Amino acid sequence: MPKPTKMLARKKGKLIECLACRRYCNIPNGEAGFCGVRTNENGKLKLLVHSKPCAVWIDPIEKKPFFHFLPGSKAYSIGTFGCDFACEFCQNWDISQAPAEARKNNPKGWKAYFERLLERSEQLPPEKVVENALIGGCKSIAFTYNEPTIFTEYAIDVMKIAHKKGLKGVYVTNGYESEECWDAISKYINAANIDLKAFNQNFYGKLCKANLEGVMESIKYVKKKHKKMWIEITTLLVPGENDNEEELRAEAEWLAKIDKEMPWHITAFHPDYKMMDKEPTSSESLIKAREIAKKAGLKHVYTGNVPFSNSNYEATICPKCKKEIIKRTGFYVNEINIIDGKCRFCNEKIDGVWR
Repeated sequence: MPKPTKMLARKKGKLIECLACRRYCNIPNGEAGFCGVRTNENGKLKLLVHSKPCAVWIDPIEKKPFFHFLPGSKAYSIGTFGCDFACEFCQNWDISQAPAEARKNNPKGWKAYFERLLERSEQLPPEKVVENALIGGCKSIAFTYNEPTIFTEYAIDVMKIAHKKGLKGVYVTNGYESEECWDAISKYINAANIDLKAFNQNFYGKLCKANLEGVMESIKYVKKKHKKMWIEITTLLVPGENDNEEELRAEAEWLAKIDKEMPWHITAFHPDYKMMDKEPTSSESLIKAREIAKKAGLKHVYTGNVPFSNSNYEATICPKCKKEIIKRTGFYVNEINIIDGKCRFCNEKIDGVWR
């Protein structure tokens, strides 16, 4: 068993500065950072959720979503309590916001309550995660459901073992990692799907309690410094909040300037958590956003969360010959026409991780 990963933290007087995300929380003794699971225990940073995931499942990699990374394979997926965002539309709010809700409802006794909650979580040390993934026939381990940035040391401890067994590691993330965090995971995480939740600060400030600039800086940083890490982008289209054409055009043009080959998933919102009064995203809005993105120069744009009949909006299309090279139905792959990273029909190189 490898040595446990050193915590992403440094002392700052009587405080502990957490280096996991761009909040850089300064945590007093006995308290937790914004995420609720990284605590100062007598001058040392402790990760309350290490080896205690509350969500464990085997998913198609397409569900994360990854469309250009080991298509058709299975990912052993784990998540914990806590998050460094507070999204009002979160679909996994019952786990991501559990520490925040505990602190709000019981400011003095939240920690004891939360630790009792953790006792009911599944006990999965890193070696057991890897063992389960191999038994399940998975090709990768996905750190997902909540925000993996906040349990990065656990993810690294898992992947130190998993890589030796031939398993890949993937993050499904809001992109708020610090540069220190991106550097720490770069040897262990092979791919990341980054949520670019909107292209306006009002959305991030009002609905996520975060900053757009930090996510943009993350995308630029990882694409420039950690080029071996495969990146895909996802935007959940929320009616009336981040779906106007001008914003979508600016977002698509910005992504295209970074990398036209980088897949962009534009997915449908469904009412949840604190935004039950919103209507679901229409299929027409998704199609319009996809058209804007294609005109901006992005080569691989996908729609999600809404089924389309007789369309190829979820298929991977060769940019050169325009033929379907990966056919999908929802999260499932029906046919792959990529050989050695190239289109089977015209030999065009298709960016991705195919094996």
